[in-house]
Amino acid sequence: MLFISPQWALAAGILLSFFILKHEKWQLNAKAWGAKLLQLSVILLGTSLNFHSVLKQGASGVLITFVSIASVFLLGSFGAKLLNLDKNQSLLITMGTAICGGSAIAALAPVIAADSLAVTISIGIVFLLNALSVFIFPPIGEWLALSQQDFGLWSALAIHDTSSVVAASSIYGQEALGVATTVKLTRALWIIPITLFFSLMASKETKKKMTIPWFIVGFLIMSLAFTFVEPLHQFKSPFLTVSKLGFSLTLFCIGLTFDLNKIKKVGMRPFVFGSSLWIIVTVLSLIYVKIN
Repeated sequence: MLFISPQWALAAGILLSFFILKHEKWQLNAKAWGAKLLQLSVILLGTSLNFHSVLKQGASGVLITFVSIASVFLLGSFGAKLLNLDKNQSLLITMGTAICGGSAIAALAPVIAADSLAVTISIGIVFLLNALSVFIFPPIGEWLALSQQDFGLWSALAIHDTSSVVAASSIYGQEALGVATTVKLTRALWIIPITLFFSLMASKETKKKMTIPWFIVGFLIMSLAFTFVEPLHQFKSPFLTVSKLGFSLTLFCIGLTFDLNKIKKVGMRPFVFGSSLWIIVTVLSLIYVKIN
């Protein structure tokens, strides 16, 4: 179904926004529903994270993903200052690059109270770079004669979204797919501590008591339940389908709040930031894979 595709859902919302632009109540309702759907979708996404795969990676896998994520955040912080980017905008793009694309952006956005404009731009950039990754990674891997294991590790560290990691690595080979999926799931696990960290930082800035993002707790509970409770495994596919539909509807709602004048004011800097960060991460990840 075409409408379920997140990028087409966002595009449809943006198109309709031109017709409801003067209807402020509609836009407020779209924003409220988008926020609720986003959090529910993040909870259901927890069914995709299998802790057995994470444990299989061991300490080395956790260390690799930690160093990778920490490096991306350091680069992102430097790049945001260099380009004088909005704090929330740069954080969302960095989060999406560091962990797992749209899912990570969706998890962090409510915690830092990011507006719909920041979410729209961040997810749009990530979708574009993800699409490019699927097409360019396999030919580069073949040109450099990367082994199946090396390509799997490279794609898991450098490509944003899990679905694009799976797509690119499956083109390269079955062994690459296995390595990429396992490492990517380990990388995705960092959604939990990083989101909690930014929740703590937000509480310090506002001088209010830290509030635990309940949807992240739900994400963790779903992950644990679908890893260790065997009878639940048969429901994994339907839950993931509902989660993807929820993300699509969320993006549709976000698209309804689209404001062309605000986009014009933002300019090309977020795209330059996001693409530059992705290229640097891609190159550094490739160098790491080649020397190890």
